[in-house]
Amino acid sequence: MSQPLFLKPVFKERIWGGTALGKEFGYDILSEQTGECWAISAHPNGPSFIENGPYAGKTLDKVWSEYPELFSHPSEEAFPLLTKILDANLDLSVQVHPDDAYAKVYENGELGKTECWYIIDCKEDADMILGHNAKTKEELIVQMNQGQWNDLLRRVKIKPGDFFVVPSGTIHALCEGTLVLETQQSSDTTYRVYDYDRRDAEGNLRELHMEKAIDVTTVPHQDMVTKPTEERKENAAITTFVESEFFSVFKWDVNGRSNFSFNEKYLLLSVINGEGVLVHQGEYYPLKKGTHLIIPVGFGEFELDGNCQLIVSHT
Repeated sequence: MSQPLFLKPVFKERIWGGTALGKEFGYDILSEQTGECWAISAHPNGPSFIENGPYAGKTLDKVWSEYPELFSHPSEEAFPLLTKILDANLDLSVQVHPDDAYAKVYENGELGKTECWYIIDCKEDADMILGHNAKTKEELIVQMNQGQWNDLLRRVKIKPGDFFVVPSGTIHALCEGTLVLETQQSSDTTYRVYDYDRRDAEGNLRELHMEKAIDVTTVPHQDMVTKPTEERKENAAITTFVESEFFSVFKWDVNGRSNFSFNEKYLLLSVINGEGVLVHQGEYYPLKKGTHLIIPVGFGEFELDGNCQLIVSHT
């Protein structure tokens, strides 16, 4: 019988991290500087463990390689997506990510990194850095080298429920007081541009990657505008945020008992609010805020019952 795969997250301490992952989701976090929850991950720098069923105790990367039938015998060598929750207690470094072609050459075959953010929560009047104002590569280089950050960086107001796509080549940074669910290509490559002259625990300035950042930054900046659409069904609302070559991302708002059916694709599900139960072939699987799971290919019909909000993605 096909079963959902429930995952145990991996946590990462970050200089900008805080305690929100523990307070908001009940996770047993590492410290008061826990910045990242790698919720659904097969990346070698932090693979999730399966918690239930016949694959319990295996890491997601092992299940991906050893049981390809769960994922419709994918053509990709590595699991392509990575779901995170980020607690930006302080400003993140200003950064940019390469695309697949650049990363393959300069990062030992690593994937590039296009990502997207669902704003779970943020402080009042919050913003983030998304893009830059340079019109040419030469102007970008001059402003970076001279530290003209106020002139160079674009700031965008944000509020809970907002959704943004951040293509590779986009300069960006989450800012203080922001809690985000991130869906991204499975990559851990970041080129740091500016870090507010912060020092690490040993008192050293953190490394910058200016040359590579300049190489990969898109000039002029190009916003990727998305237009969310909503579909109503019995006791549920399905919001489609983006459908792209890298990922499709949705929000499911469930209020009561609602039927779903998926066979052709495997789905990544993250419960970001509320609680409920997934019912499949007479089996009941409890869901609560902070639960993450994968529905394998061929799962078929199932029900969600409760009052909960999920972010759902697939390739």
